[in-house]
Amino acid sequence: MTTRTARSSRGRRRNGPSHAVPHGRKGRGPVWGAVAALAVLGAAGFAALDGSPSGTGAAHAGTRGGPTERARSGLLGATGPARGTRSPSPGPATTSASPSPRISPTPEIPAKGPGTFVTAAGGSTRVGSGTLLRYRVDVENGIDLSAADVARQVERILADRRGWTADGRSAFERVSSGPTDFVVRVATPGTVDRICGRYGLDTGGEVNCNVADQVMVNLRRWLLATPVYARRVKEYRALIINHEVGHFLGHGHVGCPGAGRPAPVMMQQIKGMHGCLPNVWPYDEKGRYLTGPAVS
Repeated sequence: MTTRTARSSRGRRRNGPSHAVPHGRKGRGPVWGAVAALAVLGAAGFAALDGSPSGTGAAHAGTRGGPTERARSGLLGATGPARGTRSPSPGPATTSASPSPRISPTPEIPAKGPGTFVTAAGGSTRVGSGTLLRYRVDVENGIDLSAADVARQVERILADRRGWTADGRSAFERVSSGPTDFVVRVATPGTVDRICGRYGLDTGGEVNCNVADQVMVNLRRWLLATPVYARRVKEYRALIINHEVGHFLGHGHVGCPGAGRPAPVMMQQIKGMHGCLPNVWPYDEKGRYLTGPAVS
């Protein structure tokens, strides 16, 4: 916001006993043959009940579910040791890390743009009962922002009952062509600096400004807000629009009216809250104007 003056679970592969069929012994007779057959059937039955892949009978803790669960345990498609051979020794336990929470990357913000703009198509209905002010919404070419989306956000901000229409003197209507009273432009830091600099304002690649009929919004502030509003970026956008449109309406800067009180929108909150509480609207829910002592 600118001013007019510078505007992982642990899993171990566990090898079960080798289910080899006992070899027949001489002189043992049919009884031992039956025992051997039962052993084979018992092994096969155990393998089937255990649900291990490929009938190996190798148990694995926590993998009794369907293919997805077995895939997670590393067993899907595995083949067991050949019958009658010794199973290999278990390898060392491995630990798989839990996935880290995703962190939204900081958007890449170009320092400069071409200085040309696309205008949001269409328009809005009139809001407010005061003097009608027609405005346009432009977005600089070459930046990853939808002009239509920016326009919808600006419309909601200016139509909010806590916004400038609460003064009874201002009404707003967005247009895409024809005469306008002011234009809201979202642009790269370099373009904001250049346009604001024509009027003697130093925005330093960081802040916004209002010069003549142009409300210049720095792309960096639109996307990142400030530390106070870092988790409430869309709210901060309301502060940008209300602050700079406030300048267009003739309002100057004010200070914090007292610790614990809402910060006025015309306070340069980007420079510190000075004990005030974050607030992005010029009026409160009861229609009272939120202001503070005038500052230069």
